[in-house]
Amino acid sequence: MEKAAYLDETLSFEERAKDLVSRMTLEEKIFQTLYTAPAIERLGMKAYNWWNEALHGVARAGVATVFPQAIGLAATFDEDLLEEVADVISTEGRAKFNMQQKYNDLDIYKGLTFWSPNVNIFRDPRWGRGHETYGEDPFLSSRLGVRFVKGIQGHDKKYMKAAACAKHFAVHSGPEDIRHSFNAEVSKKDLYETYLPAFKACVQEAGVEAVMGAYNRTNGEPCCGSKTLLKDILRDEWGFQGHVTSDCWAIKDFHEGHMVTSTPVESVALAMNNGCDLNCGNMFGNLLYAVRDGSVKEETIDRAVTRLVTTRMKLGLFDKPENVPFNKIGYDQVDTIEHRMLNIKAARKSIVLLKNEGALLPLHKDKLKSVGVIGPNADNRKALVGNYEGTASEYVTVLEGIREYLGDDVRVYYSEGCHLFKDRISGLGAQNDRLAEVRAVCDMSDVVIGCFGLDPGLEGEEGDEGNEFASGDKPNLNLPGIQEDIIKEMVNSGKPVVLVLLSGSAISIPWEDEHIPAIVKGWYPGAQGGRAIADMLFGEFSPEGKLPVTFYRSTDDLPEFTDYNMEGRTYRYMKKEALYPFGYGLSYTKFELSNINVNSEEVEQGKTIHCSVDIKNIGAMPGAETVQVYIKVMLEGAPNHQLKALKKLYLNPGEQATVEFDLEDKTFGLYDDSGKLMLNETDYELYIGTCQPDSRSTTLTGTKPYCKVLKAHKTVELNK
Repeated sequence: MEKAAYLDETLSFEERAKDLVSRMTLEEKIFQTLYTAPAIERLGMKAYNWWNEALHGVARAGVATVFPQAIGLAATFDEDLLEEVADVISTEGRAKFNMQQKYNDLDIYKGLTFWSPNVNIFRDPRWGRGHETYGEDPFLSSRLGVRFVKGIQGHDKKYMKAAACAKHFAVHSGPEDIRHSFNAEVSKKDLYETYLPAFKACVQEAGVEAVMGAYNRTNGEPCCGSKTLLKDILRDEWGFQGHVTSDCWAIKDFHEGHMVTSTPVESVALAMNNGCDLNCGNMFGNLLYAVRDGSVKEETIDRAVTRLVTTRMKLGLFDKPENVPFNKIGYDQVDTIEHRMLNIKAARKSIVLLKNEGALLPLHKDKLKSVGVIGPNADNRKALVGNYEGTASEYVTVLEGIREYLGDDVRVYYSEGCHLFKDRISGLGAQNDRLAEVRAVCDMSDVVIGCFGLDPGLEGEEGDEGNEFASGDKPNLNLPGIQEDIIKEMVNSGKPVVLVLLSGSAISIPWEDEHIPAIVKGWYPGAQGGRAIADMLFGEFSPEGKLPVTFYRSTDDLPEFTDYNMEGRTYRYMKKEALYPFGYGLSYTKFELSNINVNSEEVEQGKTIHCSVDIKNIGAMPGAETVQVYIKVMLEGAPNHQLKALKKLYLNPGEQATVEFDLEDKTFGLYDDSGKLMLNETDYELYIGTCQPDSRSTTLTGTKPYCKVLKAHKTVELNK
């Protein structure tokens, strides 16, 4: 008997997938477009659940390494680290998948199709899901997203280690509570300049296997059925070859929330005809009616299922087990010592030192008899991990990390201080019922470490269990509850105070900036985060993190949450001075740039400009620094300046290295109102430094980036 073509491993995956789909009935094909794809035993197809998560570790399926939340990984400004982390995630994903298959566990969160990364732009710090992203900058999000995808999918010539998914396409960043009916209105300029670059990079540079649509509408079209997004841009402009999945139950929003269709059949027809291949939800069951009434052609279903089967084939799920190298990854590769050490390394690299007046940090253990640790996040496991998390085999909170570091040599006094958002801890207690304890801890301590902020119960996804702010979005940028009262009490004690902020977003802390000598941003630092933060506080390493978001002085500095116009938003378009700027972060050591060279005075179409700079560690500690390149187009209405290149280096004291950048013509381009990328006849300010070229960064760091003015002599359209 002749072997079926779909079983012939010498053929391409696409050829095999087409053959397999041709053998299915219409009903079988339709059920393969649901995320709970059933088995087709006569064709040897096992059941497969497409829904899995791996934002910062394999999620929701038992023990795995829980890395810092995505926004913390973004603060590393370290592309190599992102790929290293993602490679570990996919190793553990394969190890868990191989184990689950052995025991016939085909449940949700047990597949190899990971719906990560989230490369939406964190345009407004009130958005509850912003901590799932890589921050507010399109360039940084692009670079980190590309490397995360490559780490997840691997570099085997034939098979994918796992499949990554860039989400949520596109123009999606809150508000959460109206996402099922909201229409995000955006200009073509902002669409191409801000909201699309990270997705484009994931598609064209990283070859991401999947793209997930968003819940909202963009310019009137529901994203999971948008001809503009899914056909015109994703497929036709960018040449995307993978599959598109809906967000979960987003397709029923077409008729229930967005009101652009009247029935479930109309909704599934709109989604399928515009290129949504997979339904997270159950709406696509209605495709049977859509084919029967002629609103969807069967060949459109064939195309979608062929894409889906191709993905499963790329993962090796239809091949002889011995031919797929990733099948050899055993369960002993989950939660290894090496992975724990990488987790600590990632947490260390993510920490941002925001203020260090009088060099209060690092603290010196041998000069202390007692340390006070105060605050609702000091011993809060939730504040370690963020959302979309796995289960760690060990959690180390900040309090535990400090106790472990100090051992029996230094007495540690602890008070929760206050509830994260309520005005008392004990239900029957009086308001501020830990005030006396806070005062006592301060009295008894040589130095006080305050650990405040948020946790994923206060910022997260709409519908997440335990969201205290209902939708998951923040009502403002303030510390919630009575946290600021307790912080002021610590300051009033007269003892040296270090403030550690754990949150996934920017918080407004102008009072704290004025009155507290040392401030540390720890994000949601992962299951090992407490060890990393303790090590940083006591000088075991020099902090190197940079802010991937702007810290605004006040909620009043923000435009309306529902306004998707970029004017007034993020470092690229804001007009007011930041409290702590994007790209900013201090160190325990000191770096110096010299011998800066830019090989041209002119910007021309087709020409690459080469830049080089020497960087030297002139301080007393080893450390890492990020060289940042920004470009300001000297036109009215252009962004303030934009990050266009970066490189992180680790240097020992006295060590020097040379960094080189090649800037292509499109680096200098700006999108016009029609979405065309233009090189404009004007001047361009090129900045090379270790921070933004804004006045606040200069004030905070004491350094000013090098600036060179280049000129373009004519206006031309560039290739995107």
